Amino acid sequence: MFENLTERLQSVFDSLGRKGALTEADVDSALREVRMALLEADVNFRVVKDFIGRVRERAVNAAVLKSLTPAQQVIKIVNEELIATLGESGRLNLSGVPPHVLMLVGLQGSGKTTMAAKLALALRKNGQRPLLVAADTRRPAAITQLEVLGKQIGVPVHSEGTTPPPPQICANAVQRAKESAYSVVILDTSGRLHVDDELMQELEQIKQRVSPAEVLLVVDAMTGQDAVRVAESFHQRVGLTGLILTKIDGDARGGAALSIRSVTGVPIKYLGIGEKTDALELFHPERMASRILGMGDVLTLIEKAQSSFDEAQAKRMEQKLRNATFDFEDFLEQMQQVKRMGPLSSLLEMIPGLASISRQLPVDATDAQMKQIEAIIRSMTREERKTPSLINASRKRRIARGSGTTVQDVNQLLRQFQEMQKVIKQLSSNKGRGLLSMFR
Repeated sequence: MFENLTERLQSVFDSLGRKGALTEADVDSALREVRMALLEADVNFRVVKDFIGRVRERAVNAAVLKSLTPAQQVIKIVNEELIATLGESGRLNLSGVPPHVLMLVGLQGSGKTTMAAKLALALRKNGQRPLLVAADTRRPAAITQLEVLGKQIGVPVHSEGTTPPPPQICANAVQRAKESAYSVVILDTSGRLHVDDELMQELEQIKQRVSPAEVLLVVDAMTGQDAVRVAESFHQRVGLTGLILTKIDGDARGGAALSIRSVTGVPIKYLGIGEKTDALELFHPERMASRILGMGDVLTLIEKAQSSFDEAQAKRMEQKLRNATFDFEDFLEQMQQVKRMGPLSSLLEMIPGLASISRQLPVDATDAQMKQIEAIIRSMTREERKTPSLINASRKRRIARGSGTTVQDVNQLLRQFQEMQKVIKQLSSNKGRGLLSMFR
C-alpha cells in the first residue's frame, strides 16, 4: 500500500547519504521532499505539519549535523517520529469477567462482516471461545454471509433474522454467551453508505444494552481522508476504543493509516491484509514504520513462518536435507507451506533489502512463477518426483502438455532443481554441516 511513499522517501534518504556532511539547508531541502511525499500519499495536512516540525526540531540539532553519520541520524529521527505518529500497539481489552463484548462498527462496504470472522478465528487460535452475532438486520445478505463464514471457521453464529431490533439481538446473544460459557462475543452491527443519525442512535442503544469492552471501527484504508472523517464521526457519537484498517494490501496511497491515529487519538489494533479469514495482523507501529521506510519487517515474517510451518514437517525436512534426499515431493510440500504465508511479493517486502527488488517485478510475477512450477511438478508421476532422472524426452513432452507449459520450461525447472540438489549435498557434507546447523 505504501509503495509510492516508500520509493519517494528512499530517494530522499539516498540523496542525503551521498552528501556526507549535512547543513541545516540540506535538512530543510530533504524535509520539503518528505512533506510533499506525505501529502501526495494523502496524509492529513495537520499531521504532516506536526510531523515535519518535530523532525526538523530534532534534525537540525548541532549534535546531529556534526555527527560522523548525519544522514543516518536524520533517518533514525524520521523513523522514531513516524512510530510516534502511528501511536502505540493496540491490544484488545479482555480483562475482567467474560464474556467480553467486542462491538464492530463501520460503514457499509468497509469489510466489517468479514472482519468479524477474521477476529473470531484469531481469538479462537489464542484459546478464546468466540460467539459471532449477526446484528446487521438491514442487510439480510450480511446475516447469510456471517453464517457461511462462521461455518467455514467453526465458530457459532447467533442469528435471529431481520425482525427483532438489533439492540435486543445483541442483548440475547450476550445472555446466550453467559449461559454457554463463550468468552468473547463479536457483534457485527449495521452499516450505511454514509454516516447518519439513525445509524448512530442504533449503535448508541446497542452500546447501552451490552456495555462492550471494545468499540472497534472497521475502516477501509483505501478511502483516504474520508476514513479519517468517518472515524471522527463515529468517535464523537459512540466513543471508539480502537480501529481496524482493512484493505491494507490494496493500492491505496496509505495516508489514512498515518493520519487516523493522530486525528482521532484512537489506537489502531488490527490490520486486514487480504480477503481470507486468516489475513489479519496485530498492529505494530514500529513494524509499519519500518515497512514505510523500506527497511523490511523481519518480525512479522518470522511470526508468519511460525504459524504456517508445521514443526514435525520442519524436522523431517531438515533430516532430508542432511541426508541429501530432498526430492520434488518435498519441494512441492515446502511450496504449499510458503503459500500459506501469503503472496510471495508481500513476503519479499518484509525482507530488508528486497523491498525495492519486489517492486521492480511485474505484478504477481513471483506468484505466477510459483504456480507454473507447481503445475509442472503436479504433472509428474510420483516416481518422477522421487527420481527426476527418470524424466526423458517423451516424459518431458507429457509433463509440458499436462501443465500447460513448454518443454523448455520443464528443462529449466529440472536444471534449477539439479543445481539446488548439488548445494544441498555440499551442505550435508562434513564441510557444510556447520552451515546447515543454522537452519535448525
